[in-house]
Amino acid sequence: MRDLTRKQLKDVIEGRGSGIRVPNLCSFWLYPHAFGEKAGEVEAWKKEHVYDMDVLYLQMPDVAEAPASDPEYCWLPAGTAVTGTGAYDGVSAIRDWEDTAFVEEMYRKFPSPDSPLLYRDPDFVPDHGKYLAAQWFYCLFERHWSLRGMENALTDFYFYPDEVHRLYQHLTSFYIRAIERAKEEYDIDGVFTSDDIGMQTGPFFSLEIFREFFKPYYKQIIDRCHELGVHFWLHACGNIEPFLEDLIGIGLDVIHPIQKHTMDERKIAERYGGRICILAGFDVQKTIPYGTAEDVRAEARFLIDTYAREDGRFMITFGNGATPDWKMSSVEALYDEIANYRPEQTGQWEETR
Repeated sequence: MRDLTRKQLKDVIEGRGSGIRVPNLCSFWLYPHAFGEKAGEVEAWKKEHVYDMDVLYLQMPDVAEAPASDPEYCWLPAGTAVTGTGAYDGVSAIRDWEDTAFVEEMYRKFPSPDSPLLYRDPDFVPDHGKYLAAQWFYCLFERHWSLRGMENALTDFYFYPDEVHRLYQHLTSFYIRAIERAKEEYDIDGVFTSDDIGMQTGPFFSLEIFREFFKPYYKQIIDRCHELGVHFWLHACGNIEPFLEDLIGIGLDVIHPIQKHTMDERKIAERYGGRICILAGFDVQKTIPYGTAEDVRAEARFLIDTYAREDGRFMITFGNGATPDWKMSSVEALYDEIANYRPEQTGQWEETR
């Protein structure tokens, strides 16, 4: 198998044809360290297998810790105490929006996206023959709760709406400039970020909340991406079906993962498949850790049969990152099935081996 070219992946994303095969982006989520003592073997295996994009990793600021080379490259004033116990999303660094002195200092010292620390690997050299995506995790909601804690974040929309808007605008401005830099300095083709705005059974909040607090800022980012000739990709776990129409309406190019067991894949494909590129996320909750190799192959065929279109707009990867319960036999089966399975409706796909 040879990797797809930059143009081939762009054509799939923009609906100009399904290309020679379904794009395989599984290596993005295949973390060798999750395999413990076999990490080296997995890393070598990855290098020998197809990966249809290149990735420029953006290093976003920490909550309140900054390196000596740029002591203000953190979201909050350096040294701010993080309080709370228990789960990661249960801690809080912005303890009180009514502490105006703290809030004003936070924005006065807000980090600069022009910092040289933006790039995780300053020596990164892209493969210009492949599609290049700039990537970071935590966009708006995830960044919000990482600063305020989950409970505070969810109530802020009701008790502190002005403060949420102000925070989201500062974050949006930071991200837009970071994207501009990545385009100027590396000529990226896309941006891939995350916001888990859904739970297993439904969204975290109402459509009205989404439209007031998220849609305007996503639109700012997407509009600037499109002005630069860049696609915007969003990873959003959970059931986000109520938001899809609005996301498509503001120009979202790629959605990931349409999480298994949260939404009806066939319904999603029928309603939205022709209007957005679906980066289908293979089930990592049950099938990869607990299924057999044949279970994996059957699920891969189901995803391809469900989402594949003559005009493209379909790619495949894992639904999330590797964990220690993953089996390499399942990973190998998935790669093999993606490479070899051809549904009837994509007859123009060609054998590439």
